[in-house]
Amino acid sequence: MFYDPRTEHHGLPHNPWMALIVPRPIGWISTVSAEGTPNLAPYSAFNTVAANPPHVMFSSDSAKDSITNAETTGHFCVNIATWELREAMNLSSAPYAPDVDEFAAVGLTAEPCRNIPGVRVAEAPVSIECRVAQIVGLAPATGASCTNRIVFGEVMGIHIDQRVLRDGKVDLALLQPLARLGYRDYTVVRESFEMLRPVLDQN
Repeated sequence: MFYDPRTEHHGLPHNPWMALIVPRPIGWISTVSAEGTPNLAPYSAFNTVAANPPHVMFSSDSAKDSITNAETTGHFCVNIATWELREAMNLSSAPYAPDVDEFAAVGLTAEPCRNIPGVRVAEAPVSIECRVAQIVGLAPATGASCTNRIVFGEVMGIHIDQRVLRDGKVDLALLQPLARLGYRDYTVVRESFEMLRPVLDQN
């Protein structure tokens, strides 16, 4: 099948788009409002975008609390959701009011960050403290309405729990990070394999 999403319907019972780009890592974004209320929400439109220096991004499809707080305060923290924390992650996706502390609502501990004025999920084995570097709005060439905005963050600090390290590396079998698939489906990473980058013969 083929369809142009700008002008044609896919003809399927369910939209296939978000089931095609998979698996997507989940950025469990913690922020603090201007009034000091902690906020926590998962985003599957999340990834690293640079390694040196490290930068990440997450995208929000509307003016949700995470992007509002990040824009207002200039900071956010990415927490890695794991199999062990899957229920709390899912609960935090509910549409809570802006004055609700999701940490308290889902039974998690808000731990102060070290290098930014914010909080992180103490139970998460990995947390990444970020300064907002840039916020970009999408503008489709067709002129179609689009409320998505992308937040780029410069990494200011990284927390790694010793329990997910083995032989000096982050062990995915110990970390067990969650990823989003299509529809209502998720997966967990427990296995990996190594492939070395090829070296071309210059002769």
